[in-house]
Amino acid sequence: MEPLPASERARAVRETAAYFLRLGLTAFGGPAAHIAMMRDEVVRRRGWLTDEEFLDRLGAANLLPGPSSTELAIYLGWRRAGAAGLVAAGVCFILPAFLLTLALAAIYVRYGRLPQAAAIFYGVKPVIVAIIAQALVGLARTALKSGTLAAVGAAALVAALAHVDALAVLAGGGALALAVRRARLMRHAGNGAQLAFAAPLVATLGAAGAAAFSLTRLFLFFVKVGAVLFGSGYLLLAFLRADLVDRFGWLTSSQLLDAVAAGQITPGPVFTTATFIGYLLGGAPGAVVATVGIFLPAFVFVAASGPLVARARRSAGAGAFLDGVNVAALALMLLVSLQLARTACVDMVTVAVALGSLFCLQRFRTNSLWLLLAGAVLGFVRWRIIA
Repeated sequence: MEPLPASERARAVRETAAYFLRLGLTAFGGPAAHIAMMRDEVVRRRGWLTDEEFLDRLGAANLLPGPSSTELAIYLGWRRAGAAGLVAAGVCFILPAFLLTLALAAIYVRYGRLPQAAAIFYGVKPVIVAIIAQALVGLARTALKSGTLAAVGAAALVAALAHVDALAVLAGGGALALAVRRARLMRHAGNGAQLAFAAPLVATLGAAGAAAFSLTRLFLFFVKVGAVLFGSGYLLLAFLRADLVDRFGWLTSSQLLDAVAAGQITPGPVFTTATFIGYLLGGAPGAVVATVGIFLPAFVFVAASGPLVARARRSAGAGAFLDGVNVAALALMLLVSLQLARTACVDMVTVAVALGSLFCLQRFRTNSLWLLLAGAVLGFVRWRIIA
């Protein structure tokens, strides 16, 4: 990319900031919707880059850990206006969701135990389960490319059921898939070699233990999540449940679902669920710390990835590893969706809401925002009737 003259660069930064601020205020519907909106604006309307260049940036974002649509926004900002555009695009895309989620968290802390709030979340939670299930179906269609990958996914599911750390499950899935590929190339049948390759990494990553809450630990936890989380943003739930609920005990399952709901009903990145959680645990400072922690790696990776990403995309070994990571992610998402379904679907009404929402998502491609709003209205109306 050739550098722009100073006057044009300043204008490009302002245009980049303004566009991504507007997008952050209106980008409902999750990563797929965000990506479609970006392409329509920056390729078709503004002509900042070609379709081929857009696809290159999208492919690079999908190879990086972290929130893919946010990383695509950061890539596009860099492509348009250099380093300043990189920062402007990312910050402006994240900021509206951060502020809205922060406001929801403050309202939740103030009113979350009142019947009205509980009634709203009663209707929203089963919709969240349906949204996760729909994402799971989409991921399965692309991740399960072969019987070998299906077997890796099954092994990952067994590991997750045995309460192995979510990061270790992902790393182990990638390592196992890569080992299988290498074994085939070398004409070895060495299952033991495959396990030996994966086991040390799994043991190391699964060694983290419980810890008392502090802002520093909160920041480091979300930095870890932002630095290692491949796949759909909904996989974030697996990390949050495994550590914040099961290991650390900082949150309850119900609070986790409420945090996810808050992230879903706001525009912009789903990862602002971290903002809600940070506020619950540490007030406004906790919200800032958690948000900075989870998004910081995305800025670093995009700034540093350039030629490395291009080489990784051409590498068969890296592709095999990422295939294994994806099927392990599928296993974690399946387990999390079942666990959350038990919390959210507590009676025939909530089961019907979940199934109806899934049908609308699959059959009519209904925007998830409308389903969430409908669930909230249903929950409130039900509360008014039985109150």
